[in-house]
Amino acid sequence: MMKIFQWIPCRSTPYSLIFCQYFRDVIKIIFAMYPTEAPPIILVGHSMGGAVAVHVAHKRTIPSLAGLVVIDVVEGSALNSLQGMTAFLRSRPQSFYSLSQAIEWSVRSSQLRNLQSARVSFPGQLKRIETGETATRELESGVALICSRPSSDTNPPIGKSKSRDLHRLPGMAEDEAAEDEDEEAAKEDTNHASAENSHSSHPNESSQTPANATSSSRVKHAAPGATNKPQYTWRIDLMRTQQFWHEWFAGLSSLFLSIPEPKLLLLAGVDRLDKELTIGQMQGKFQVRVFPKSGHAVQEDAPELVAECLARFLVRNRFTEARSNCDPICDNTPPPCDIAQHTAAVPPVQIVT
Repeated sequence: MMKIFQWIPCRSTPYSLIFCQYFRDVIKIIFAMYPTEAPPIILVGHSMGGAVAVHVAHKRTIPSLAGLVVIDVVEGSALNSLQGMTAFLRSRPQSFYSLSQAIEWSVRSSQLRNLQSARVSFPGQLKRIETGETATRELESGVALICSRPSSDTNPPIGKSKSRDLHRLPGMAEDEAAEDEDEEAAKEDTNHASAENSHSSHPNESSQTPANATSSSRVKHAAPGATNKPQYTWRIDLMRTQQFWHEWFAGLSSLFLSIPEPKLLLLAGVDRLDKELTIGQMQGKFQVRVFPKSGHAVQEDAPELVAECLARFLVRNRFTEARSNCDPICDNTPPPCDIAQHTAAVPPVQIVT
């Protein structure tokens, strides 16, 4: 049975980011899972995780390594983007009043372009200011909730059918119904309070109402997550990792090209290819798929298209066989689009829409 590993950074000491330690961790995990004989393994990594996957594959310590998939990380463009990283980190909000506000920011700022995905993944970057508890742990324990109505201009997941209402998330209808009930109840409370005030001849008559009645009503009908001070901040201060940024990506293109196993590179734009990878692609050393409608988080913005490309990669390299009843998602993929002149024998760059 084939195993596909996607590496996600998660260390007990988040600022101990010596790169060699990361790929050593991945190797140790794989050998801990399979101490004797491992099945064919395909490494999949996004951004910094992609760089880790490349280094792990280059170490040649996994005998059953079958393939490598890297998502939107290229040495040249990554190193160039580091120049503006400090300004970006300083410009983003340092805290959020609720998880709903944080998720909304992630989509409106185009950090993510799929609201459904943002609701799942973005809380993992946050922690509670007062306790330091991660937002994901709060969600799992029921301490925190995500109850928000998506904006009408929120982008749907790329590759989905436009006939479906993609802006409405699972459970959103219930949230909206609850909000409507809260609004009606709040109006009733207001009308009731006005009636009581109009019938009161002096202040003492109003004291017959229990003191906690109004406060209980307010608590019951308060908007989920409403607060008068910020509740969440970033889980990791990325500015403290600045000294490691260059190390993460330097020499990545040559390492990627040197790996003999089948390789697939998924990009958000053709312009992300540097010179070394462009030449390597023209020589047919790896496959490239481009998702021009997605952002940096390709696998989150276009999950179904990415899954289809991975499936095609597995079938093409005979890691598995396509099922006869399989209904491909990418049948409408346009003809291959060349970014440079190449011979017919070289697999061209394909634009996935």
